[in-house]
Amino acid sequence: MKKGLLIILSGPSGVGKGTVRKYIMKENDLRIVYSISMTTRKPRKKEIDGVDYYFVSNEEFQHHIDHDDFLEWAEFVDHRYGTPKSYVEELRNKGKNVFLEIEVNGANQVLSRVHDTGVVSIFLMPPSHKALEERIRRRKTESEELIQKRLNKGLSEIKEASRYQHVVVNDKIKRASKEIIDIIRNKIKENE
Repeated sequence: MKKGLLIILSGPSGVGKGTVRKYIMKENDLRIVYSISMTTRKPRKKEIDGVDYYFVSNEEFQHHIDHDDFLEWAEFVDHRYGTPKSYVEELRNKGKNVFLEIEVNGANQVLSRVHDTGVVSIFLMPPSHKALEERIRRRKTESEELIQKRLNKGLSEIKEASRYQHVVVNDKIKRASKEIIDIIRNKIKENE
């Protein structure tokens, strides 16, 4: 059995990574399994533990760091996020294409640790800074201070887009999702 792909979707907070991911996951022929990240932040409305994230305490997260259990981990606006390493490798070894929806620092860690031809890195770009700000504000889940932190971090992250194999502008969810689906399909064919 051929080892599955490691698909990295990254971009600034508020760009629509989660929405695009859900659209892509509907394509059953891609054999994609979503890698659920661990986080210390509280769930947002409609987020489910074990589906969207594993929501854990700071102490539990630190235990995983101490035991080198993460493929990547990062602290972002006062919360930590991490991708369980053994879970991802187990899925890939079963021929599954593992989808990571992670922030830029985490993506950089994965790209520096995983050196095989089955990695696909995609940066999801907002159509404009104004559009990014509108998306973050529309959530109505963060204080003004957190919104500003996310926007400032987003601007610096956009400068790193050239490190990725592919950059996709999320101007319209369906169009951007289709572009990413085409990228993945082409990589699957190349990997066979």
